[in-house]
Amino acid sequence: MKLPRIINSLMESDLYKFSMGQAIYHQFSDYKTTWTFKCRNTDVFFTEEMVEEISEQIKAYCELKFTEEELQYLDSIRWIKGSYVDFLRLWKPRYEDFEITNRSECGLSIETRGTWLNTSMYEIPTLAIVSEVYFRMNHDYDELFEQYKKRLDEKIKLLQLGNKNKGYDIGLFSEFGLRRRLSAESQDYLVKKLKESNPTFNNSNCIGTSNVYLAMKYGMTPVGTMAHEWIMCVGQGNHKHNPAYSNWYALDAWVKEYGVLNGTALTDAITTDCFLKDFQLTYATLFSGVRHDSGDPFEWGDKMIEHYESLGVNPKGKTLLFSDSLNFKKAAALKAYFGNRVNVAFGIGTYLSNDTDANPLNIVMKTTMCNGQDVAKISDVLGKGMCKNPAYTEYLQRCIDWRMQHEL
Repeated sequence: MKLPRIINSLMESDLYKFSMGQAIYHQFSDYKTTWTFKCRNTDVFFTEEMVEEISEQIKAYCELKFTEEELQYLDSIRWIKGSYVDFLRLWKPRYEDFEITNRSECGLSIETRGTWLNTSMYEIPTLAIVSEVYFRMNHDYDELFEQYKKRLDEKIKLLQLGNKNKGYDIGLFSEFGLRRRLSAESQDYLVKKLKESNPTFNNSNCIGTSNVYLAMKYGMTPVGTMAHEWIMCVGQGNHKHNPAYSNWYALDAWVKEYGVLNGTALTDAITTDCFLKDFQLTYATLFSGVRHDSGDPFEWGDKMIEHYESLGVNPKGKTLLFSDSLNFKKAAALKAYFGNRVNVAFGIGTYLSNDTDANPLNIVMKTTMCNGQDVAKISDVLGKGMCKNPAYTEYLQRCIDWRMQHEL
């Protein structure tokens, strides 16, 4: 490696990897998945030197194991069970599950194949490594970090001023920036700064971070529940399932694992309208809220409030969590729009973790196969899905369309 080790703890991942991981361990330990990396930036190219460094950094990540201190911290989280902690005591990543080459348009191709238990855990550290290697090897990193710190100070000032003083009131928010951060150093600086500054915010409150390692380090609340992979693999990984009912299978398995705990449902894996077919009274009651990740957030929020009210559920007892490409301006507008009709909260990522003169990477790793068959996401907007087989995406869309048109 030419750079210092980027991932230094297996805890350096988003919390939802552990919440999904526990449910996978207990219910789907035999599922196998393929994950595929994609860089959506059209002007980004990874050199051979970067690809080699990324490969060496991932190899170093695969040497890590959980420490007893880390396992004790996980065990202290209310919904994490001892059986899963014992599994993690034995678990370590497998470099053999990775295929890393330069055979792609952007110069970097990464695929992981293996058990869902393993490959799910690789996504976030891999993206963090790719992002940091790129910015350290393609830019003057020290200059970027100085820009980053200056802009973060300006953002914190806006929350301290509040709406009445030309700042922003955004209420409850969490830091969600691990996967596309500038660096491990910058995210550590961010979380420490948010923790120190939080008492001075005016009508805003940073309640936590998705980065479990930094949550433990700084005494913050780790935040996160489920991702699209959960709905895709649970709903489409069993080939006997009708994929238009993916949400039902996923919600049912989640409730089986957690009951009323850890309950924020993700709505847009196969469109929110299809999700609402399954999000009826039982699930709407059991889950504490829902998460927005694509489409118009104002329309989505109105739709969710209307749905709760149609079921006789008081929206004021539920939370709408917004997490799609947010900044303070968008969050403040959403908070003002929904007022006291419903609780709102925000997961803010790249805007907080990678704001410099250099554009952040728009990189993803998505599940592309489960148990030997294609899987796909059809979100509320075009361009957020990723499937190797267009025929499967068309099949999934037809299933959804038939259900929406024929089911009462």
